[in-house]
Amino acid sequence: MEHLLVLVRHGQSEWNLKNLFTGWKDPGLTEKGIAEARAAGGKLRDLKLAFDIAFTSDLSRAQNTLKLILEELGQEGLETVRDQALNERDYGDLTGMNKDEAREKFGEEQVHVWRRSFDVPPPGGESLKMTAERVLPYYRSEILPQVIAGKRVIVAAHGNSLRALVMELEGLSPDEILKRELATGAPIVYRLTDEGKVASVQDLSD
Repeated sequence: MEHLLVLVRHGQSEWNLKNLFTGWKDPGLTEKGIAEARAAGGKLRDLKLAFDIAFTSDLSRAQNTLKLILEELGQEGLETVRDQALNERDYGDLTGMNKDEAREKFGEEQVHVWRRSFDVPPPGGESLKMTAERVLPYYRSEILPQVIAGKRVIVAAHGNSLRALVMELEGLSPDEILKRELATGAPIVYRLTDEGKVASVQDLSD
C-alpha cells in the first residue's frame, strides 16, 4: 500500500514581494507565484503523481496554489479540506510591517529573535512552537490517518505551518528546523511507512 504525502508552500504572494510580515493577512499570489504554483504541478505530473485528497489553510494564497497545482495535474474538483489549523504563523503586531522597517524600529537582534527563535513570539503573535501546537494535533488527527489508510495526500500551506510538519516528519530539533528554508512553490514528496515514519523524501526545489 502506498503512503504518499506531499507538502508544498504557496507560491510568492504580493506581500512576500514587498518584504512584509504576512501572517494571517490574505494577499493574493503574484504573477511569479502563479507561475511557481503551475511549475509545482508540472513537477508532480512529471513524477506521475496523483492524489486522493488535499488539505490547505484558510488563506487564499495557499488555496489558489493548490488549485493551480491540481489544474496542472488534471485533478480539478479533488476533495479538499480547508482549515485554519494550517494557517501561517500569526505575526501579531509585526503583521503588515516591512521587515527592514521592523529592524529599524525594534533593532536587528530583536527582530531576528522573533523570526528565528523557536519559542519567543512577536508581540501579540505566535512563536513557531505555538504554531506547531495547533498544526501537529491537526496533522495527527486529520491528515496522517488518511496517509496511513493509503490515501495519496497533498498539503498546500505556508512556510511556518509546514516547518512544523517537516520538524515532526524528519525528527528535527528546534535549532535544525529554524535553519530549514522552504522554497515557495517547491513540493516535498514523502513516502511513509505503515507506522507513519518517513521511508524516503524527495525535495523538488530547483
